[in-house]
Amino acid sequence: MAMDRRGFCKLAGLGVLGAAGASATTAREIRMNAGDAAGTIAEPIVGERWAMVVDLDACRKKDGCTDCIQACHKVHNVPKFDNPKDEVKWIWKEPYAEAFPNQKHEHMANHLLHEELLVFCNHCDNPPCVRVCPTQATWKRDDGIVMMDWHRCIGCRYCIAACPYGSRSFNWRDPRPFIAEQDPDFPTRTRGVVEKCTFCDERLAKGQLPACVEACNEKCLIFGDLEDAHSEVREILEKRHSIRRKPGLGTQPEVYYLV
Repeated sequence: MAMDRRGFCKLAGLGVLGAAGASATTAREIRMNAGDAAGTIAEPIVGERWAMVVDLDACRKKDGCTDCIQACHKVHNVPKFDNPKDEVKWIWKEPYAEAFPNQKHEHMANHLLHEELLVFCNHCDNPPCVRVCPTQATWKRDDGIVMMDWHRCIGCRYCIAACPYGSRSFNWRDPRPFIAEQDPDFPTRTRGVVEKCTFCDERLAKGQLPACVEACNEKCLIFGDLEDAHSEVREILEKRHSIRRKPGLGTQPEVYYLV
């Protein structure tokens, strides 16, 4: 059958559209398959007021465990130096007497007075670090997470001086040579900037729990939304007694310890 120029162009155009449709379908399938095993794209975990609960009874069951610390430091490219002066830490342990200097007495349980507790950034409702930062390198999100922008940080260390919990570390040296196994999915820092725990905001955006929570086999770390009446953090805080670090300062920490 003879075909004129107009008919050929029309047929060719339909072929291009068909190929484009097939490509679009293929791309969509690839994106779906890149999600999880069920072929869905992971939705971000959202909340109105994030909080962490530390169950001290569960935590002491495995004496000397540092699984949560190692997991956090690995995924966030936290360097490991050989001296305390240069130490950078997002999660670490402190003796009860240092973590809660005004919440102890001679008749407390002996194990509590002598054990070391997990500590990290408290993501305060009233964070003094945010108020003193001259470049807004640290700020508080609407969901309560106190963030860090390492590109804005000028290394003035005002936030370190303002934080009453010692939750921030300063990079006195280039940290990159001291990262044992670099995670390509998380940015490395440079000398002269401050860093700290961010409640794994980058993991929440991908539908994942904080690395420390995921790594804790003893289930001593519970993370959730305080504004959700049915969340695990709300339910456990209503059932058991909890304390927060240095409550008299008015910072309103969002890390709770079950005692």
